[in-house]
Amino acid sequence: MARGRTRIKAKTGARRQAAASVTYADLNREISTRYESLSKRLRQIAEFALKNPNEIAIESIAVIAAHAGVQPSALIRFAKAFGFDGFSDLQRIFQQRLRESRPSYSERIAAMREEMTGRSDQGPQAILTRFAEANIAALQHLCEETKSADLDRAVQILRKAETIHLLAQRRAFPLAAYLYYALSKIGRRAHLIDAIGGMDTEQRQLMTPRDALVAITYADYTPRVVETVAFAAQRKVPVIGITDQPLSPLTPQSDVVFYVEDAAVHDFRSLGASMCLAQALVVTLGTAG
Repeated sequence: MARGRTRIKAKTGARRQAAASVTYADLNREISTRYESLSKRLRQIAEFALKNPNEIAIESIAVIAAHAGVQPSALIRFAKAFGFDGFSDLQRIFQQRLRESRPSYSERIAAMREEMTGRSDQGPQAILTRFAEANIAALQHLCEETKSADLDRAVQILRKAETIHLLAQRRAFPLAAYLYYALSKIGRRAHLIDAIGGMDTEQRQLMTPRDALVAITYADYTPRVVETVAFAAQRKVPVIGITDQPLSPLTPQSDVVFYVEDAAVHDFRSLGASMCLAQALVVTLGTAG
């Protein structure tokens, strides 16, 4: 009997040691990967946690449960589903992120808006200033959050590709058009899946595993883009995704995925940070030969 208790303690200790080594990025990735396989209630918690990491870090389990619209017991089940002994162990991961993080992009934008509130000058120059300041914050956030390893992996995929297929629609379309132009200028074979004449189904049939697909979509995610990315993944075509958050449908289908928080002023969203990322990929590919 004592030997059984020893084994249980050893297993519990191993779980705690493993949980202690988990980073917020690891947990974020795991939640995103397993999101579709979770129960409806656990998906609700996952979405709330990824959208409100600061609240998960600082609030009590009762407050978090109330704001997430679940019972406290569901939060405990959620933690155990990801290998933690209890919710407090999972919460420590979010607390560590909060201790190490700089002011978030959204916090910077909120501060900028508060600073501008009440200004008498609301003319074109003031509006230009607001957009410029918002884009500066977004670009700083892009540099802080984008991992060097992801950039290296994306360039490696592009370098190996015989043809680079490019896909985006609606407000994201200028990025795909720019990438087509820039890749052509550096002598790389590029194919823009532009869906002219409703031919996107035929256009995507040209993709092979020797190629690569760069797909871009933001909430509300364009269904045809999501469908084409899934098609590419089934065909074993390497996918580079550019999107806005870990719960994007591009996340589980992409070999490399970049999360870009573009600037927004009163819901008018820019593409400045996304364009900067696109330029960095192309220029690195061109200079690398």
